[in-house]
Amino acid sequence: MSDIVHLTLGHSPDPDDAFMHYALAKDRIDTGKYRFEHILQDIQTLNERATRGELDITAISVHAYAYVSDTYALLPSGASMGDRYGPMVVAREAWEPKDLKDKRIAIPGLMTSAYLELRLALAELGVEFEARVCPFDEIIARVKSGEFDAGLIIHEGQLTYAHEGLHSVLELGLWWDELTGGLPLPLGANTIHKRHGAAMTDIARILENSIRYGLDHRQEALDYALGWARDMETDLADEFVGMYVNHWTLDYGDKGRAAITELLERAHKAGLIPAVPGLEFVKV
Repeated sequence: MSDIVHLTLGHSPDPDDAFMHYALAKDRIDTGKYRFEHILQDIQTLNERATRGELDITAISVHAYAYVSDTYALLPSGASMGDRYGPMVVAREAWEPKDLKDKRIAIPGLMTSAYLELRLALAELGVEFEARVCPFDEIIARVKSGEFDAGLIIHEGQLTYAHEGLHSVLELGLWWDELTGGLPLPLGANTIHKRHGAAMTDIARILENSIRYGLDHRQEALDYALGWARDMETDLADEFVGMYVNHWTLDYGDKGRAAITELLERAHKAGLIPAVPGLEFVKV
């Protein structure tokens, strides 16, 4: 068909992203004239590619949106929000947050939301630290080995760090909840290149339908997602998927939009990111 439109879709090779894009990957829903090429890369790489406008649709860190808002619009579905949970700092010792002063902390990327939120949280305490970029799936092991004093963990590490003998020092989901009076912690978002204009609405509906299909056919989608579970057992993978593919993911609504706005405004006031002139959300 001459009217077929091919779109690149960037997302992380993680069970939660695999779960939400299962229906697209396996042709379980009608996508009309649109065909999706899945580009699986870590979130830091996707953030960097977004700054160059390379992909049609891509997951990015909310932090990174401050640098690509002129090129990409936020899709109403596909977001990752932490509801009193999320990235955390872990260490070999049972420290308090103030003990992180001048420590070497492994972080999963300079443009990740977790790093931005850590900087905000520790700035409130007057705590300066040394950030060292490290692949997210190596952080726990390299903290255990003593290479780093502490590590900022994301993804399934939030569920497994205690089994590795590490201690939670700072839970950013709880910090944000207390700071904002109950807003969810913004982490990741799906975005679409603004060059697609009016078509952005139709594409947004397809992506939402994929997530809805996964939620409505949970076991089927979970079985597929286990292929990206990095040796997680089924129960652990199910718990992880449930943390980040839920009602916030279908549509983060007014409260989720308020959370994103709050984070970016606070970060700009703290001098950590450029101003975002206006958040552009695709309407469906």
